[in-house]
Amino acid sequence: MTQKADECQVLVAGLGPAGLAAALGLATAGLKVTAIGRPVQADAASEARTVALMLPSLRYLHHLGVWPQSLGDDSAPLKRLRIVDETASLFGGAETVFEASELGEDAFGWNIPLKRLIPALRQRADALGVTVIEDDITAAEIGTHAVRLLRGKGDPVAAPVAIAADGRASRLRAAAGIAVREKAYDQAALATSFDHSAPHLSISSEYHHPGGPLTTVPLPGNRSGLVWMDAPDRIAALAALDDRRFCQELQAAIHGELGLISACGARQTFAMREMHALTMAKRRVVLAGEAAHVFPPIGAQGLNMSLRDAATASELIGDTIGRGVDAGAEEVMQAYDAARRRDTRPRIFAIDGVNRSLLAGVSLIDEVRALGLNVVAAVPFLRRSVMRAGLAETGHLPRSMR
Repeated sequence: MTQKADECQVLVAGLGPAGLAAALGLATAGLKVTAIGRPVQADAASEARTVALMLPSLRYLHHLGVWPQSLGDDSAPLKRLRIVDETASLFGGAETVFEASELGEDAFGWNIPLKRLIPALRQRADALGVTVIEDDITAAEIGTHAVRLLRGKGDPVAAPVAIAADGRASRLRAAAGIAVREKAYDQAALATSFDHSAPHLSISSEYHHPGGPLTTVPLPGNRSGLVWMDAPDRIAALAALDDRRFCQELQAAIHGELGLISACGARQTFAMREMHALTMAKRRVVLAGEAAHVFPPIGAQGLNMSLRDAATASELIGDTIGRGVDAGAEEVMQAYDAARRRDTRPRIFAIDGVNRSLLAGVSLIDEVRALGLNVVAAVPFLRRSVMRAGLAETGHLPRSMR
């Protein structure tokens, strides 16, 4: 027996952060929401993952009733963001530190362990009455008036509109006929966390090396998260080291700036790819999170962009249903696509450009990049503009993120 479309106003495919955040936004607006997917399972490797959420994302989590609550105790503020380009020689490299206080803020955002964020979102979904179905989506069918999801162990579910947040291999995106553009980088990343003897002073540092950036992000106490990008064979070699030797390699890579490195956690590695959907909405399906875009972890844009997807989708759909209009109508799809493309496409282009410039190994490109960073560091107006752009404060933001 299929759940009727009028019994559920919106379907959400995916129980990751983007899907749960979208479901919460819809439920907060008073809509009947069903979220379906395989729950994200914690394992030893996933213990390493943290997410640096900037102020607009934290405002959205506060709107949903998730932040700070219990998350604050396990998270750390990001008061300074530091970029160190070590590839240039003519200009002696480049370094700049962006201070949240220059924008009148205490912090740009907070670094939150993923193993804490997902349960907090799920607990809030239960409290708001979201119908959560833990099951595989086996197929999706899109009709004239509804989207129907088939699942592994129960009856299908249906609604007039659906949010696809079911990951980079999204079944719902494929059913809607939305094409994607993909490319692979000759690059991999390693994520972990570690203790250090010197305080991090709430500074997140991004070191630009020829193989890609190495980023340290503060955690509570003298501990930080790490994302280290480099050639696949280099990352594989780092992952294979024993803990003592890995800590030594990391300490050398960041020039001992955090003191003695120890207690490195479980290491998770993953290949670097870029993927984006050619349209963000079509045939009663709107895309969010990694169903819409995947790109290297540079500039802390990943989950922040996904949460902007979730907030935009939930507000647009909520407003549309509130006016008594079909939320799956083509004009609604076009409005969502236009709103999200304005934000996502320039950021994907910029991230790809920075990453490819590091991988190119061309001295002229390295010198130009370092010169640009030095100019930004020297001109307060430019520095503030870059900071606002990084926070996404310069473009259109959903109401709940302002």
